Amino acid sequence: MNSEDSWKPRVLIIGALVGALTGLAGAFLLLRRSEAKGTKPELDAGEGMRIGLLVMGLLRQVALIGEGKE
Repeated sequence: MNSEDSWKPRVLIIGALVGALTGLAGAFLLLRRSEAKGTKPELDAGEGMRIGLLVMGLLRQVALIGEGKE
């Protein structure tokens, strides 16, 4: 690997850590909500679709970071 590509693994590792921490925070919030209601945590198909679309929108925005700055 040449020195120009040495930043790529670092970006991937940071992205993986941010994704894992974000997922952990989401699970924590889901557990807190279900504990406050006194129920088991459950997601129906509609909530799953909304979360999936939100994540896709977020990834699209991340992909567009830096576009047109040249």
